[in-house]
Amino acid sequence: MGYALSHNTAFDTVSVNTGFATKNIVARAIAERANLRFCSEDSLSISLDETTTRDDIAQLWSFFAESGRLVPQVAALEAGVAPLLPAALLRTSSFLTHPVFNTHHSETSMLRYIRRLSDFDLALDRSMIPLGSCTMKLNATSEMIPITWPEFAHIHPFAPASQRAGYTELDEQLRAWLCQATGYAGISLQPNAGSQGEYAGMLAIRAFHASRGESRRNICLIPSSAHGTNPASATMVGMKVVVTACDAQGNVDMADLKAKCEQHSANLAAIMITYPSTHGVFETSVKELCALVHNHGGRVYVDGANMNALVGLAAPGEFGGDVSHLNLHKTFCIPHGGGGPGVGPVCVVADLVPFLPGHAASSLPLPLGQGGGEGHAVSAVSAAPLGNAAVLPISWMYCRMMGADGLKAATEVAILSANYISARLASHFPTLYTSVPQDGKPGRVAHECILDLRPLKDTTGGALGISAEDVTKRLMDYGFHAPTLSFPVPGTLMVEPTESESLDELDRFINAMIAIRAEIARVERGEWPRDNNPLKNAPHTAAALLAEAWDRPYPREIAAFPVASLKQSKYWPPVGRIDNVYGDRNLFCSCVPVQPYIDH
Repeated sequence: MGYALSHNTAFDTVSVNTGFATKNIVARAIAERANLRFCSEDSLSISLDETTTRDDIAQLWSFFAESGRLVPQVAALEAGVAPLLPAALLRTSSFLTHPVFNTHHSETSMLRYIRRLSDFDLALDRSMIPLGSCTMKLNATSEMIPITWPEFAHIHPFAPASQRAGYTELDEQLRAWLCQATGYAGISLQPNAGSQGEYAGMLAIRAFHASRGESRRNICLIPSSAHGTNPASATMVGMKVVVTACDAQGNVDMADLKAKCEQHSANLAAIMITYPSTHGVFETSVKELCALVHNHGGRVYVDGANMNALVGLAAPGEFGGDVSHLNLHKTFCIPHGGGGPGVGPVCVVADLVPFLPGHAASSLPLPLGQGGGEGHAVSAVSAAPLGNAAVLPISWMYCRMMGADGLKAATEVAILSANYISARLASHFPTLYTSVPQDGKPGRVAHECILDLRPLKDTTGGALGISAEDVTKRLMDYGFHAPTLSFPVPGTLMVEPTESESLDELDRFINAMIAIRAEIARVERGEWPRDNNPLKNAPHTAAALLAEAWDRPYPREIAAFPVASLKQSKYWPPVGRIDNVYGDRNLFCSCVPVQPYIDH
């Protein structure tokens, strides 16, 4: 048709030298509700995939046909067209040889295969997942359905701004709501994960100091209790991490912080804190901490990982924070786990708004933050202008349906649930960190509690005694996903029930923990050997329980049904006890042999 490609080889994308006809071709395509990639004033790009039909090809050709020029016929050309993929890159080996790719030939078969996989899993549809610091809560069906609609799902990230006006409106509204919830002046939804939000926030702080001619400010103070991503993010933006101490209650040691601020005052860039703290407690000195760092010229980064304990009650931007990231895949209900899909917005106070990450292809307005820091602005941190926009309807739906009162109530219930678990388990597994007791009342926690299991080692036989890991394995027999193990303190369990769980489910978990403590007591009394008991042998699979030989000093029924309710609803662990440390150090594959892949 008179146009040349700008390359000799291609896989799924071609670039066409279109010269002066570029704008006319684009106009004809848009008129037919099709998008071509505008590469330059005189070239266009086209991507094709397995969904492309002959009619699609004919329509594409029509965009390039000047007035009076005939459009070629696919049937007349297809036999004589040489492939653009170089022969040297063509696959010669077999592929997709695993049985899973050639066993299921009907929807029925595939459905049963997927069901079998789900039966192996212990997910929220079976029980609470009380992972501390991870906020595994309900992702409501009503929130999830809209992301399957083609109006949301089928828009290309780089579609012209005029074609994504709905996404732009959703983005603006969600940013406005999140600003209200956090007390910040501006926000960018670009980051695709909490860690990326941290990184973007620290870039903004660095850019702010640079814009004031204070690039020397490169010291970042981080409490010893911080999330591991905090020092990583600070280091990635070129800052030097200085660790500050925590006191016996797990709070930031204000005396040590003051000394470090004075020592590094001239070069202090920021402090990164988590509030509530990583220890699950509201630190009463947080305003004093923020003011201290500000007095020495630093900015305060408040990690938003625990925002589920704040929404509607306290706003980081109001108690002294300058920057926070949020985990929409935690507090704001986007599904969490499996590596995504995450969104980690970065929120800032007014004077940092110009330094929020922006994107060259974005047309979003500035007031809620999209770059523009007079030569120091942070560039894009995500490849797409709106970040991981396809999942934003979930958080939009959550905020819209809950409303301000509902969001506040959710926070209150999350805090109440954690304190309920902490109080009921106090005589069995004491909570390690709580707020300072007042007026004779016990100390409280925020939205999660750290259960201290460290003494069990000594009471059950020393190094070979019952450990926190043994308790987590035994919880599987009771039908529960384990809490967070050994974080932030080795030998502990960090429990976060969230607001999604009913009182019945909280009691079921509490009763399971109390029953496990009674089993531990039998080991302490010598009724069961310290190396051969239900905890050390957990989890118990159906195959192990039905084996002809049973040489364990406790009956099979205790192994399988430690509480009566499990006889009506039982999750059967698919595999028995594994050696975690050995597995981490000796990687292997339990699927079909990998040697054929290695040979090729």
